[in-house]
Amino acid sequence: MHQCTISPEAAWELLKKYNKEPFHLRHGLTVAGALRWFAGELGYQEEADFWWTCGLLHDIDYEMYPDQHCRKAPELLREAGVGEDLIHAVCSHGYGHCSQVEPVEEMEKVLFAIDELTGLIGAVALMHPSKSIQDLKVSSVRKKYKDKKFAAGCSREIISEGARRLGWEIGDLTGKTIEAMKADEAAINEKLAAL
Repeated sequence: MHQCTISPEAAWELLKKYNKEPFHLRHGLTVAGALRWFAGELGYQEEADFWWTCGLLHDIDYEMYPDQHCRKAPELLREAGVGEDLIHAVCSHGYGHCSQVEPVEEMEKVLFAIDELTGLIGAVALMHPSKSIQDLKVSSVRKKYKDKKFAAGCSREIISEGARRLGWEIGDLTGKTIEAMKADEAAINEKLAAL
């Protein structure tokens, strides 16, 4: 079982040390919240803090060191006293693109699958009048998923590879990820408004 070697508060401060852009902070919180939801859904409730922290810190090096993404992260995380299992998980989300660390644990596979997908879902939600995930439907995301020009930075290839690694249909992965994102949306807005 994975235990966190860093508190949620310390992890948030660590993310803010290397990330100033609200977009990157929101993405970290979104992936963290979604992973916590998946931990409960998939029977890893005792590891929920670990899953959350991996999600929060997965892009720790992206804003300041974009050319060294997933390669600078281990150094930044070790300096903060983070455990090797968390470092492996963080690096595995970039497998095949910026990292050679393969996602093997279920949490790592979920992180790999939802990283890009949360971005796509968030972009679709912003197109809705409510600008919220709360009333978002899988069909709306599916329509935009097919439009390669929409949210072009969200790799459909990575999303479908992530679904394949989990053995899930893309529709199921999308539906679960929407539910996961709904759970934390208000808390994330509140946290970012307080910055």
